[in-house]
Amino acid sequence: MASAVCSKLFVLPAQTFQPKSGDKILQQKGTYANRVLSATGVASAGGKGGGVLDRPTIEKTTPGRDSEFDLRKSRKISPPYRVLLHNDNYNKREYVVQVLMKVIPGMTLDIAVNIMQEAHTNDIAVVIICAQVDAEEHCMKLRGNGLLSSIEPASGGC
Repeated sequence: MASAVCSKLFVLPAQTFQPKSGDKILQQKGTYANRVLSATGVASAGGKGGGVLDRPTIEKTTPGRDSEFDLRKSRKISPPYRVLLHNDNYNKREYVVQVLMKVIPGMTLDIAVNIMQEAHTNDIAVVIICAQVDAEEHCMKLRGNGLLSSIEPASGGC
C-alpha cells in the first residue's frame, strides 16, 4: 500500500484542505485527508492565523499485568515425574516393546527396545519424564497391559 509522507503542512484556519487530482494523498482512501487534519490539529503560528500540522502521534500499547504472556508466566508448572518400568518374569520382551510403543506417545522401536533391555538388565528403567498427571496416566496404561510400573518425582528437572 503506497502512502504519502508529509512532515509539515501549512494551513490557514480559514482555508479548507482540498487536494488536487495529482496529489499522492488522493491515492489513499477518501477519508484519509480528513483523518490527518482531525488527528493532528492546527497550531497557531504566532497569532497570524496560520498553522502547522505535525505528524500524528501513534500510541504504543504495552502488555499489562493481565496480558496473556504474564498469565502464562504466572502459572505454576507441576514438578516432573518419572515413569518407571520394572522387570518381571511373566512378559516376553517383544510384548513389552509393543506395549511401550502403544502406550507412550512418540515412542520409537529403538527407544522401546533400549528401555526394555535396561529394565531386563537392571530390574528397572525410566520410560518417560513428564508432568504428574501424564505420568499417572502412562503408569496406569502400562499396568493395564500387564507390565509392572510405578512413578516417582524426578529430582533435578527433566
